[in-house]
Amino acid sequence: MKFAIGTRSIQVFPSGNRTAPLVVINASENEGEEIHNAIGSDVSLAVVTNIKWNDDLTPWAADAVFRNGSPFGGKADDYLSLLTGIMIPYAVERTGVCPEYIAIAGYSLAGLFALYSAYRTGLFSRVASISGSLWYPGFAEYAKNHALSGRIERIYLSLGDREVRTQNPYMRNVEKETYSLSCMYGEQGIVTEYELNAGNHFQEMVERTVKGIRWIIQ
Repeated sequence: MKFAIGTRSIQVFPSGNRTAPLVVINASENEGEEIHNAIGSDVSLAVVTNIKWNDDLTPWAADAVFRNGSPFGGKADDYLSLLTGIMIPYAVERTGVCPEYIAIAGYSLAGLFALYSAYRTGLFSRVASISGSLWYPGFAEYAKNHALSGRIERIYLSLGDREVRTQNPYMRNVEKETYSLSCMYGEQGIVTEYELNAGNHFQEMVERTVKGIRWIIQ
């Protein structure tokens, strides 16, 4: 079932079991279909599309970091309020699911947003940040100096093993920062997985996302 809320859309693929976990993911529409087909019926999937990626998914404003790229608007808090306060409750009510818990997953900037949301709301108990943009200016410092919400049980972090092979001064720190955060979460007693996949940032995005989701719903 698909619903439009403002300019954004949310499509829910309900499990046959109405109490199955609900995983929320910000993605393109085609990716959502592929992820749903690969995941199967053990989980309900809510796919949000028509997102303003550089604005909705970034925690604070930042200059462009890529040649010919756009700056980042830093509207994640506004978008998170819409997502948790209106979009997810509406979709849950309309589809009749009653999930045991709600998790969030995402790839690239959506992976950054997924992990950031764990600091800003108690709605999600499990997080998968797949090839997450944890290089984002100031994010690692923020994560190390703020507390996660009290409900976080499992965190999955992954990267491609070639993502650090870049001249971009932000991107080349992503592996160090991601691994450092995974260690920190483990020390906090959170069940945490850090995984390096073969390839660069743009390879096997759906497959890596499915792998991350499957791990957090174990």
